[in-house]
Amino acid sequence: MKLSVIILNYNVCYFLELCIKSVEAAISNIEAEIIVIDNNSSDDSCAMVKQLFPSVRLIENNENSGFSKGNNIGVAQAKGEYLCILNPDTVVAEDTFVKLLKFSDSKTNLGIIGCQLIDGKGKFLPESKRNVPTPKVSLKKVLGHTKGYYANHIKTENTGKVDILVGAFMWLKKEVYDIVGGFDEAYFMYGEDIDLSYKIVKAGFDNYYFGETSVIHFKGESTLKDAKYAQRFYGAMQIFYKKHFKQNIVFNAVVWIGIKLAQFLSKTPEKVETVPQRTVIYTKSLEQSLEAQLPKPSQIVESIQDKVESSSMLVYDFNLLIASDVISDMKLKSKQENIVFRFLPKSSKFILGSDSAINRGEVLHF
Repeated sequence: MKLSVIILNYNVCYFLELCIKSVEAAISNIEAEIIVIDNNSSDDSCAMVKQLFPSVRLIENNENSGFSKGNNIGVAQAKGEYLCILNPDTVVAEDTFVKLLKFSDSKTNLGIIGCQLIDGKGKFLPESKRNVPTPKVSLKKVLGHTKGYYANHIKTENTGKVDILVGAFMWLKKEVYDIVGGFDEAYFMYGEDIDLSYKIVKAGFDNYYFGETSVIHFKGESTLKDAKYAQRFYGAMQIFYKKHFKQNIVFNAVVWIGIKLAQFLSKTPEKVETVPQRTVIYTKSLEQSLEAQLPKPSQIVESIQDKVESSSMLVYDFNLLIASDVISDMKLKSKQENIVFRFLPKSSKFILGSDSAINRGEVLHF
């Protein structure tokens, strides 16, 4: 088997459904499997997977074992030569895996490959490519100076070597994953992707950012960015520094001060809403019960090539459109003011979307 797609889920049933549907389209011509590990969700995630995706291998944990352990459980059962560690709040393009297989087979000494991630508003996510977050670099970032934190030497659409990639999408050989021992289970959530990336670099492999394919990462779905998030995140960074950097009194003091400063400066974010003034729906037809819930006036069109006004909600119908075209259109139209996006999965009775990296997205049933 060529590829195992590993999806760790926790209470994001509707985003997971959209994700799996996009993955199924992307592996249609690849010998591949999809493994979903559920970390004891309280929603209908497991029932949905069993009903809609009988070919997906579902692992139901009886506790929330965290990101690292959950993924390790899935990888242990994977049969693919390659792994794709994938968040459930993502949408992959139909040609994403094909492009990565071609690129991977052209490289020797391959570590992790990450790709161009965009958020639910079509904006590029700079964490798609990062440098090693040394204490000095991280302290500067806390104070608002991101130079040196992100790998800005590689342009968004280009490809090149980087040190650190993001756990929402990680592509690598299972052999390499096993050589470094997979995700370190000392990390419950956050920091484990930085740790795995750095372990693989230290083991002598080359990590790459691959900007020739884009994946939507809605963010804010599996966890909310609140005070508890801050505590876990900076706790994870403390584990990382103790593990990978030489310790001394001055070093420990700098790390401690940096973490405490970051916790002090972090605030529970307020929800900021964009209120669209109209709806543009890319579909052949739409049920009246859904159209009635969307901002007025609404307009149904069949071509995403059409121009739209600012302050609009765009609804993409995957019964008509393919993910690669949707992603390209999002990146283009995101340059306009107050544009928000919603997605109607194929054969589904809901639309969803996310306008914020720090708050849960919206699911609208009809």
